[in-house]
Amino acid sequence: MSKVQYILVEEAAQSWQISERSARNYCAQGRVEGALLEGKTWKIPSTAKKPDRKPRHSKTEETLLTFLKREKDAALKGGIYHKIQIDLTYNSNHIEGSKLTHDQTRYIFETKTLGVTDKAVKVDDIIETVNHFRCIDLIIEGAHSKLSESFIKQLHYILKSGTTDSQKSWFRVGEYKQLENEVGGSETAKPAEVPSAIKALIKEYNSKSKITFDDILDFHVRFESIHPFQDGNGRVGRLIMFKECLKHNIVPFIITEELKIFYNRGIKNWKYERGYLRDTCLTGQDAMKSTMDYFGIKYES
Repeated sequence: MSKVQYILVEEAAQSWQISERSARNYCAQGRVEGALLEGKTWKIPSTAKKPDRKPRHSKTEETLLTFLKREKDAALKGGIYHKIQIDLTYNSNHIEGSKLTHDQTRYIFETKTLGVTDKAVKVDDIIETVNHFRCIDLIIEGAHSKLSESFIKQLHYILKSGTTDSQKSWFRVGEYKQLENEVGGSETAKPAEVPSAIKALIKEYNSKSKITFDDILDFHVRFESIHPFQDGNGRVGRLIMFKECLKHNIVPFIITEELKIFYNRGIKNWKYERGYLRDTCLTGQDAMKSTMDYFGIKYES
């Protein structure tokens, strides 16, 4: 297999006859197949094609996504973007073993520092918290893009960059696993099976004419059963669910520590009983609806 050759944004922009800003936006939205972000520099496969231009909409609907984009761009403090960044990052990382508190997570987001603490803090917990903030920005910017392998790999690349895992020779940041792994004591796809399994899952999902709440949950369960990455699968999977809810104007949800045991049970039993996971996620959705009510954001009941 030939090695992928990469070019910089400037070269891609010149080739596609667009501005460098547009080329970067295409990459950030996950619309350039195979594009990778290293630090602050986008690497684009030399064979990548210019994404199709999206049609302009004459009327902008005031959805949750609209609010998140506006508040993100304005760097607004105290709004729903601010709250979701902290709550989603804290809970998703905490489920996976992070010892940072909610206040420490909030402090990192607001001040870019950790603050005073009387307990030792793992560097990886801090790095993955900062990285998760960037992942949330990516799913907001790329919410309307079609789900793709490159977008999923990009989330993993951002999440795990700079961690101690990234320094291990067998750990592939932004790429599928090389070693077998388990989740909850259950076997997952073999490394050699992952690429075809993920491609088939994405193709089936994207072929649906209308995405429902259950479709998003089903994708998540099957994604986690494949467990494509060596680590970070749960967080990447939950970010994907949040993105897809935003895209299809479905109220998203956050799995909190209180919901963790029911969430894990729901995933394990999904094949036989969908009610466990559905009810757990609907509980998280109710909490999000209360937050949206507080900020005056409308949603479909």
